[in-house]
Amino acid sequence: MLINTTTEKLAPINNVCLMILAGTAATAVLVYTKTILMPFIIALFISMVASTLAARLKQKWRVPYALGLVLSFLAFLALITTSVLFIANSIESFVAGADTYADRLNSTLDWLLAHGQKYGININAQFVLETAAKLPVFNFVKSLGGTLMSLVTNSMLITLFVIFIFMGKATEDKHSLVGSIQRQISFYLLVKIFVSLLAAVCTWIVLASIKTELASMLAVLTFVLNFIPNIGPFISTALPLPVLFLQYGFDWRIMLALCLLTTIHFVIGNILETKWLGDGMDLDPIIVLACLIFWALVWGIMGALLAVPLTAIIKMFFEKHETTRPLANLLAGKYAFK
Repeated sequence: MLINTTTEKLAPINNVCLMILAGTAATAVLVYTKTILMPFIIALFISMVASTLAARLKQKWRVPYALGLVLSFLAFLALITTSVLFIANSIESFVAGADTYADRLNSTLDWLLAHGQKYGININAQFVLETAAKLPVFNFVKSLGGTLMSLVTNSMLITLFVIFIFMGKATEDKHSLVGSIQRQISFYLLVKIFVSLLAAVCTWIVLASIKTELASMLAVLTFVLNFIPNIGPFISTALPLPVLFLQYGFDWRIMLALCLLTTIHFVIGNILETKWLGDGMDLDPIIVLACLIFWALVWGIMGALLAVPLTAIIKMFFEKHETTRPLANLLAGKYAFK
């Protein structure tokens, strides 16, 4: 009797220890299999969205389900190809005008140092100029170019995965756990794609209207960064400011761009997206931030972009089992474990 009582008391501790070990092992697997698993997850999300679009096409215009899958996937390819071309052209123009940007940066720093001395602010000019010269701008551009080439390379693998997933998806799955996950995740992704496109187009209109250099690349980066919750819109709002500063100096265009871009992201993120998504994936904001950091450490930038849907899928699986349900409650912000 005493042994049974002790075993019952230790059962929750054993479960927690097993979950920690399982989580550690799963993280190691995610890191080790990143090269193959990440393209597969991307292909899986593409297939989810394509399935939803194919179902809508079949319902509205009686397009055969298989044809709808193909059309949806071709639309994704067109979107990715257009984004890659925009970024490639913008990087090329940036590299071509690198000397001009360097001259503008040096003249701007000279202007700032001169005005600082007028107001009694003494700064080591040589230190500032040397620090500015060491800024990893070109390393960032090279890294972005490497990411671009990696995306192009992985697109073949993603396409192959999508084809195999489509081959096993001849009919729509509505009632299983997989079907429920597909509906929720695809709805979230469709809304995010639409609002991100809207934010990118509005950003391009604002930047192009004041003749901002690299406007196309900044618009594409806005589309991508909008998938990162909370942090992404803030970064995409701040990104054009250094470009405008180098191009025009302290000018009314900087304030105009800042005000308009802040308004765009506020309206799209806090009004439109909130209205269409409602409670979204039912994830606590603090948990979303923690998961964002975790997935960014595991899979880099792509992990940050996919953090919310990946965490939502894990939460849905946790909800189906009594042992892991407290973890699902934790992810949803329900900290009272039952």
